Amino acid sequence: MNNLAPFLGFIGPWQIGLIILVVLLLFGGKKIPELMKGLGSGIKEFKNAAKEDQPADKKEDDKKE
Repeated sequence: MNNLAPFLGFIGPWQIGLIILVVLLLFGGKKIPELMKGLGSGIKEFKNAAKEDQPADKKEDDKKE
């Protein structure tokens, strides 16, 4: 992992601007809100699944003891 550190560097404002420009060119202005909405709902579902799964794990640990 340390071998990659000099090549990665830090992300600055120019790099962020370039990434935003490329995303706008690839997807267009109308498609980006739909993508962000899908990403947000996916993250929300993941968090809910993690919350639901956590108590089940604790119950299994209690049964083992």
